[in-house]
Amino acid sequence: MSSDQGITLHQEINMYSTQTAYQTKDFIRQVQVEKLQELLVYLNQYSPFYKELFSTHQINIWDIKSLEDLSRIPTTGKESLQLRNDDFLCVARNKIIEYSSTSGTLGSPVTIALTENDLNRLAYNEYASFLCAGGSPEDVYQLMLTLDRQFMAGMAYYAGIRKLGAGIIRLGPGVPSLQWETILRLKPTAIVAVPSFIVKLVQFATEHHIDINQSSIKKALCIGENIRNTDFSLNMLGKKITEAWDIQLYSTYASTEMQTAFTECSEGRGGHHQPELLILELLDENNRQVGPGEPGEVTITTLGVEGMPLLRYKTGDICHYFDEPCACGRTTVRLSPVVGRKKQMIKYKGTTLYPPALFDLLNDMEDVKDYVAEVYLNEIGLDEVLLHVIPANHTEETDRKIRAYLQAKLRVSPHIQYVTAEAMQKMQFPESGRKAVRFIDRRG
Repeated sequence: MSSDQGITLHQEINMYSTQTAYQTKDFIRQVQVEKLQELLVYLNQYSPFYKELFSTHQINIWDIKSLEDLSRIPTTGKESLQLRNDDFLCVARNKIIEYSSTSGTLGSPVTIALTENDLNRLAYNEYASFLCAGGSPEDVYQLMLTLDRQFMAGMAYYAGIRKLGAGIIRLGPGVPSLQWETILRLKPTAIVAVPSFIVKLVQFATEHHIDINQSSIKKALCIGENIRNTDFSLNMLGKKITEAWDIQLYSTYASTEMQTAFTECSEGRGGHHQPELLILELLDENNRQVGPGEPGEVTITTLGVEGMPLLRYKTGDICHYFDEPCACGRTTVRLSPVVGRKKQMIKYKGTTLYPPALFDLLNDMEDVKDYVAEVYLNEIGLDEVLLHVIPANHTEETDRKIRAYLQAKLRVSPHIQYVTAEAMQKMQFPESGRKAVRFIDRRG
């Protein structure tokens, strides 16, 4: 894709617009096949990494004529992107406008370079996402997240809201007192925030006698944490918010590498796929596509990306998908909340556990004010779990209740260490971090 080809792809994205998600499955497949063939030609011409991959595996790109044919191409993982970051770049350095990076949750951060066309695509992605989540030009969004530190999501939300024509209040993360002062003064209709921080907003309002249900906020776009179970019912975090605050919650799932989001509609039945921007596969351990409702690793092929497009890239996230049409009218695949990350799976005393399930239990406990979960290897190489906890009260009774609850729910007993608010702040927000850390993996 030369610069001119990139403009053509962007024009195609606008032509299909948000209506692609309402088309027949045959129409959507045809759109994706056409864009896939354009991508393969582009990668074969401009990508050092994929040119080598095609050559090494003797792949003739002209043999890839359907989505099913994608299985002939090996998958790519985060390790390759970390070790050979520059080899994924398809444009000259003077075409790069923005450098974003991953958060480094599962290893060293990866840089993603974006061109002007990529930034336009990113704005379209979030524009479509906010529309899906009930957004309109009449809304005013308060952004409770960072817009610096190479954080793609913050930039993407800002660009998408601008394209939507809605108002924006860039307040940044944290400081509940400032968030509420701004809400009461500027009267935004929606917030974009991490769900656990929304819980802190509720707590602050309760402690300071703010009637949250008389505020201007009507909805929240929730990022970074699950608010639903895999059956789409609200999990403990989602319930904590909605039981106190009568607002509509919209869940979203995305990653920096895919430069695309899966966002819920008002039905709350999973994040909608944007098929003009991404080909989605959910793969088992043998790289075979799983069926609807079965867990598989989210594997993506980006469409319309100019700077660093990805082909069959395994994200490490485990989700389910559902392919029946949604009541909102969209016919696209919907993704469940993230069940867990492949590399974060814990085998603890015979029990398989993913951090999100553990977080749900801790969020449900009134005796736990805040927490960080840590996993490490013991002297014989087995997983051990240590919970750093701020208890509601430092009493033996509270300790007994916390331990008994975890034993009953998990059938195993993790180690518990009670910490101060200051120590918790340092664990959750390391100097280089840009979002709260809930899970520390020390297994090497």
